[in-house]
Amino acid sequence: MEKFDVIVVGAGLAGLVATAEIADAGKSVLLLDQEPKSSIGGQAWWSFGGLFLVDSPEQRRLGIKDSRELAWQDWLGTAGFDREDDEDYWGKKWAEAYVEFASGEKRQWLYDMGVRFFPIVGWAERGGYLAEGHGNSVPRFHVVWGTGPGIVAPFERRVREHMKKGLVEFRSRHRVDQLLTQDGTVVGVSGSLLEPSNSERGEDSSREVIDDFQYGAKAVLVSSGGIGANVDLIRQNWPSRLGTPPKRMISGVPAHVDGRMLAITEKAGGRIVNRDRMWHYTEGIKNWNPVWSNHGIRILPGPSSIWLDARGQRFPAPNFPGFDTLGTLQAIQQTGYDYSWFILTKKIIQKEFALSGSEQNPDLTGKSIKQVMKRATSGIPAPVKAFMEKGEDFVVADTLKELVEGMNKITGENLLNYDVIERQLIARDREMDNKFTKDLQITALRGARNYIGDKLIRVASPHKILDPKNGPLIAVRLNIVSRKTLGGLQTNLDGNVLNSSGDAIPGLYAAGEVAGFGGGGVHGYRAMEGTFLGGCLFSGRQAGRAISRELE
Repeated sequence: MEKFDVIVVGAGLAGLVATAEIADAGKSVLLLDQEPKSSIGGQAWWSFGGLFLVDSPEQRRLGIKDSRELAWQDWLGTAGFDREDDEDYWGKKWAEAYVEFASGEKRQWLYDMGVRFFPIVGWAERGGYLAEGHGNSVPRFHVVWGTGPGIVAPFERRVREHMKKGLVEFRSRHRVDQLLTQDGTVVGVSGSLLEPSNSERGEDSSREVIDDFQYGAKAVLVSSGGIGANVDLIRQNWPSRLGTPPKRMISGVPAHVDGRMLAITEKAGGRIVNRDRMWHYTEGIKNWNPVWSNHGIRILPGPSSIWLDARGQRFPAPNFPGFDTLGTLQAIQQTGYDYSWFILTKKIIQKEFALSGSEQNPDLTGKSIKQVMKRATSGIPAPVKAFMEKGEDFVVADTLKELVEGMNKITGENLLNYDVIERQLIARDREMDNKFTKDLQITALRGARNYIGDKLIRVASPHKILDPKNGPLIAVRLNIVSRKTLGGLQTNLDGNVLNSSGDAIPGLYAAGEVAGFGGGGVHGYRAMEGTFLGGCLFSGRQAGRAISRELE
């Protein structure tokens, strides 16, 4: 049996980071992935590239006053850890360590590898509750210059350099089916060799088995991702607090995000915690040009669109665009329907709509200053315009009556009543006549514009929805789009996987989403955004360095 110092299962961001760190220490690494080599980098490559940083130079230049203390206050209010003697024990420790990392060396560590950031810091998950509640008190969403590919690149480069030196061997189409154990210690992996595939990055690939394999190692690191494309597992673990599982979901991740390694690692003795915690977006649109099956794209909305349920009733505060993802998901599921609606104007869409994903942001992904400037000055961004023209979830109309007719036509259910929607929009527009208002959404969007970043590129100047000069009117059907697993394999701060007794399993480590981004649930119940990629970076680094020390 061929042997290595370490086997890393999964070539996503966490796996690449860990592999680079281990090989830096002079140890041999076998990096395995079930997908073709074209998919190296995993989900991270497809991401918008947002990272959670605290008290960064970018924040300070924009007049944002942030601190580790404020970030920790926000994290605790967002996570809502309530299983601290058991399932949350290590997750909370990971959270404290991660906030320290994000407040300290994280940015410089990345900067030294060539990572740069877009100068305007985004404000995701704004919360909308009290100071100690959910959400970011200040903008912390730092977009990597180059988006997802920009954050994958330095780690892929480090790994490929080690491949040239012979320290790393990358074998694609290797699907791990079992962790091998001996006297309670994990000593290797076995699995199935899948047939070669010409599938492009993210596309569904064949699962035809042509051979098997078995490799030995002194340590095995599982970094295989979560369950985001496995609808059956999502529904099986769906928490009752979020209502009934959606009958219809679209997928925000490729099909290979199947959650297989969770059960395989559990069979080897690993403990899975916080199974009921997950992160799915409510602003999903079906991709008119899909890469993977049931491909969904998330709208990254500004705060001005009017959010209606399937019957055309406006959601109550603080269920506004960009404020509380899971709070709004719960509100949607309580309606008995698994979709909702935005109504907005041309003036709003051209300033407030961005689409998540590296491929939907060619200017940022391609690092084109000229194109970024063009986006800010030339009206509706081209990728958004393409969805308006070709996407099945968009309606554009000059009058509200035509808009409502188009919305009913999309669903075929005729749930929307023109008079009900008109009444709500007229009532909302009346609140625009004064600088003060009782409408909390209007208060929120005016408050957002006190932040220079939002005023410049993110939040449209307040205006009346039904004023024809702000038109045409636009409606978007919003689907539930699956994305992240917040629970996972419980690990200590070295990334060692723990068993049901709380003891570290010798030779077994985990990092990234499969470990709940650290400890089996660093986020608790909710995430603050920019913390998924960051969780992969931090947990991969922690585990990689710990394995290197252990092997010394």
